[in-house]
Amino acid sequence: MDTLSYKTISANQETVTKEWVLIDAENEVLGRLASKAAMLLRGKLKPSYTPHVDCGDNVVVVNAEKIRLTGNKWADKEYITHSGYPGGQKIMTATQVKMKKPASLVEEAIRGMLPKNKLGSQLFRNLYVYAGPEHNQEAQKPRKINLNEIK
Repeated sequence: MDTLSYKTISANQETVTKEWVLIDAENEVLGRLASKAAMLLRGKLKPSYTPHVDCGDNVVVVNAEKIRLTGNKWADKEYITHSGYPGGQKIMTATQVKMKKPASLVEEAIRGMLPKNKLGSQLFRNLYVYAGPEHNQEAQKPRKINLNEIK
């Protein structure tokens, strides 16, 4: 019996195959969209998933300005920033953030679901979020996916 055939194969930068994926965020709930996009970025849906390697896909999200929030989250959800100076804390609601920069709602939701280390920063660079339906990644020919098919 060949015992070498039972060894687990660990992915590395040379053996990883990265694809380009397009997600349309129109009428999608923010948290559900973010969790599925984070799984695609991390590569957890691939059979060659390795926890310490960037083996996920490049994700392009369009129509970020047309996302949904359930309940009263448009008024109740708060985004807090701090300048570092005393009294430098700023609080904005989700409605205010959407009016100022709609793509940042999706970016921050996905960033919060990635690891908080160097790998998470590297994975976040594979995310491209656009407020409208146009994007700059036509040359990569991203494959459009339906989020309802992802478990």
